[in-house]
Amino acid sequence: MNAVVSAAASSASSAQAGTVQGAASTLVLKKAMDAQAASAAQLIASLPQPALATSGSLGTQVNTFA
Repeated sequence: MNAVVSAAASSASSAQAGTVQGAASTLVLKKAMDAQAASAAQLIASLPQPALATSGSLGTQVNTFA
């Protein structure tokens, strides 16, 4: 996916602003970045949540003044 984003970024940066090609390149870059963001969000969501501590002094008390 990184190759797609870098190719889209180089294409968007080389296109003339205000032209149809420039607008299309920017749109392709935005779609590629949105796809990469969605993929990263799915990876983060799939990580297991650690279990909370239930006993002892470590991880069971919160110092709200720190």
